[in-house]
Amino acid sequence: MTNTYTCSPEEFKANCKIPLRIMDREDEMYEEIARIMADTIKAKNEKGEKTLIICPVGPIKQYPIFAEIVNKENISLKTVWFVNMDEYLDENGELISKDSVLSFRSTMDRLCYSLIKPELVMPECQRIFPIPGKEAEIDALIEEMGADLSLTGVGINGHIAFNEPPEYETTDEEYRSIGTRCLDIARETITNNGANKICGALDMFPKRCITLGMKQLLSVKKLKVYLYCPWQWGIMRKIGLEDATRIAPASFLQQHPDAEMVVTRELYEKMVF
Repeated sequence: MTNTYTCSPEEFKANCKIPLRIMDREDEMYEEIARIMADTIKAKNEKGEKTLIICPVGPIKQYPIFAEIVNKENISLKTVWFVNMDEYLDENGELISKDSVLSFRSTMDRLCYSLIKPELVMPECQRIFPIPGKEAEIDALIEEMGADLSLTGVGINGHIAFNEPPEYETTDEEYRSIGTRCLDIARETITNNGANKICGALDMFPKRCITLGMKQLLSVKKLKVYLYCPWQWGIMRKIGLEDATRIAPASFLQQHPDAEMVVTRELYEKMVF
């Protein structure tokens, strides 16, 4: 059995259970994500079909590049739906204010929608976030339209969107079938995100969130995860080498028909032990 953390990079690549691709630089990833998004939309537009993309806020540097491509190539987004994966909740269980530095909604406005020509950008009703009390509506939309694409990151504990490893009794199959919901953010996520986004002011960090479920994410036709942060080295190996499990939810990409894990060369070649 290949040891998760002490095998060589070559052994990791040979035994990875998720299709693996290595890119030389992090900035190339953002360019690729933006290009794939644009090309997917162009192809659907040419067929007269609608496009639904499930979008992360992490990574985010692809969005200004995407906006530039849309403007330069005159790509209409009028029949495109962007459904964001998740958002933080405040102490009252409502979406955090868009004035918050942590707001995913304001991030999308700032880095994506506001940069696209008004005659090209999709209407606001097609820029969708999950909302407490309307979970069934977003699940129904994704099921009805079908999701074409999701290009996202992975959390330090293997979460994809905010599908945290469950701390309650459940099975892998039940977890794979879970839908959009509100939940507590894991301690590991609060610590990691709080350290990186608000300089360790953990008292200010939200404790709850709303997220699309694994059912919605695993229904996407093409699903790619991009890993480039030093702290993703451990989870990269865990989801790639160990069996698919709810304990590291991104490991379910092993069972997806069109999934890929894309990592930087620096992360791939790194040896810790």
